[in-house]
Amino acid sequence: MPHPAIRVGVLLYDDCLASEALGLVDVLAIANRVALHTGQPEPFRTSIHAARPGPVRAANGVEIRARRVDFALDLLVVPGFDLDPGQDLDLRLRRRSAEVKLLQRVAVRGIPVATVCVGAFLLGAAGLLDGRRATTSWLFADELTVRHPSSTIDPRAMLVEDGPVTTTGAFSASVDLALHLVRLHAGESIVRATSNITLTKQGRSSQSPYVDDTLHQRVSRDFSTEVRRHLVQHIGERYDLPALAASHHISTRTLLRRFRDETGQTPLDFLQSARVARARQLLEGTDLSVTEIARSVGYADTSTFRRLFTGAVSMTPSHYRRTFGR
Repeated sequence: MPHPAIRVGVLLYDDCLASEALGLVDVLAIANRVALHTGQPEPFRTSIHAARPGPVRAANGVEIRARRVDFALDLLVVPGFDLDPGQDLDLRLRRRSAEVKLLQRVAVRGIPVATVCVGAFLLGAAGLLDGRRATTSWLFADELTVRHPSSTIDPRAMLVEDGPVTTTGAFSASVDLALHLVRLHAGESIVRATSNITLTKQGRSSQSPYVDDTLHQRVSRDFSTEVRRHLVQHIGERYDLPALAASHHISTRTLLRRFRDETGQTPLDFLQSARVARARQLLEGTDLSVTEIARSVGYADTSTFRRLFTGAVSMTPSHYRRTFGR
């Protein structure tokens, strides 16, 4: 006897990212067609919902009509919203109080939930991340960690499933979530065919290859900005903490304390991140050998460079070049 279709609802709200919601729905629709073509019943039944029925204006200005959640769902998916690091997130979340209350009711009824990108902040506001492992866009993972200290936030993971709560990375992770659902509920042959048809990649497990530490640095005051600028300008030189402190006319102890107070890290931590970022650019856009790249970013020992690069990006330099090179 065939299993009944999995009922997947997507929660829309004003300023949400429509592609994160509708992209998932489209992938599941294609998986349904693949299943029918192979003589199997459609594995999914999808629907569009809102806390209040009627038109929802997405972040791109497009209006989409949605119906009220009827709670007859096997999964509710929450897309992310348009968020700039400089915006008042507390105000944004207060404006989503109806969605937060809805998510609390969904959890009480035992309906599993999943999020894409910064939709995790809505789950957090509803208390659904407490004591759980989760992820979100790498750019906003620190903020999620600060807001929910009882949660374990993994900024590198593409998808984290903890009981009835699934969270994913940024934007295109909606496709990773969709393929994950296809694999769970339709099997390997269906997910393979769906992936091939849609030209999407299965099994992405890490956001690390996409992290840009130059964007990730939190806003800081002038002192740490000057230190970071100096380190980047001398990125290929040996790290010399006493010389760095002397160039700013302070002791090494004071430099370390002030830099950590402003950035939450040491100058060496920042320098290693900046070196990895520069190496990624060179691997993507040049034909320099790994050894040449290692030397250009300050590592005379290529094996040390490979170890640090792999630890930061979850790929060896050669694998990274094969995946992202021109």
